[in-house]
Amino acid sequence: MNKTGLQLRMAFVGSLLFGLYLAAAWFFVMVFGVSMAPLVVLGVVLLPIGQYKLGKWLAIRSAGAEDMPDQGQYARVHRMTESLSRDMKLEKPRLMVADMGVPNAFATGRKGAGVVVVSTELMRLLEDDELEGVVAHELAHLKNRDTVMMVLGQSIATIVGYAVFFVVRAIGENNPASFVLAWVASIVANFLVMILVMAISRYREYVADDTARQYIGRGDPLARALEKISRGAEGRESRIEDSGVNALCIFNADRSLLQQVFSTHPPTEKRIEKLRN
Repeated sequence: MNKTGLQLRMAFVGSLLFGLYLAAAWFFVMVFGVSMAPLVVLGVVLLPIGQYKLGKWLAIRSAGAEDMPDQGQYARVHRMTESLSRDMKLEKPRLMVADMGVPNAFATGRKGAGVVVVSTELMRLLEDDELEGVVAHELAHLKNRDTVMMVLGQSIATIVGYAVFFVVRAIGENNPASFVLAWVASIVANFLVMILVMAISRYREYVADDTARQYIGRGDPLARALEKISRGAEGRESRIEDSGVNALCIFNADRSLLQQVFSTHPPTEKRIEKLRN
């Protein structure tokens, strides 16, 4: 799949999500009345902002990340991040380090206020050019505003879930059985919207890989890094139990049944193949 195809798919799925977002907002205005419209709009706008702020804090806390010193063994990470940030026309993100149990890295935050967390296991495992590829991949997520897009998608899923709950309750005329049915329907609606969000997540991993390839000059270093990360995670358990944080990582080590069916990441083998082709 070429980059144009990926962008078209993301535009299509993004349009579906935005349409659901507007439909849910319109429904709440109709339910609560036009006089309450300003409060409804304010709530719809504030929810993604609140989830973004909380999500960023929780991601760092979940990883147990600490600020990365700019000396000693970490100096090379700071140098390559500064160089790549200049090339990508980004403000250098806050660099943090964490013991994740597996070799991994993730970015959170937004362009201009981003955070890149790198595991100690990753720095021990990779050569400098491979580590540069991983850092470039994470900077690409910040450059492309991927974290913000994922938070918006999750917020839309939440809003649509609530809208479906109120619709079913209204149809059921508030009898006790309708509450259970509405609760189940809201979970199903949230789940179906999240399938669209996860599809965008998979597309954005490909785009971040391609962006990293452009800025480091070739795809092989990142391909080798992904191979090593995949092998390095085998038989080891990630210390990050938050599925939201795992979705941000360059390699999602979650192997649950749902993760295999509705993955946030495309198959590593396909990513490596695209990088080398």
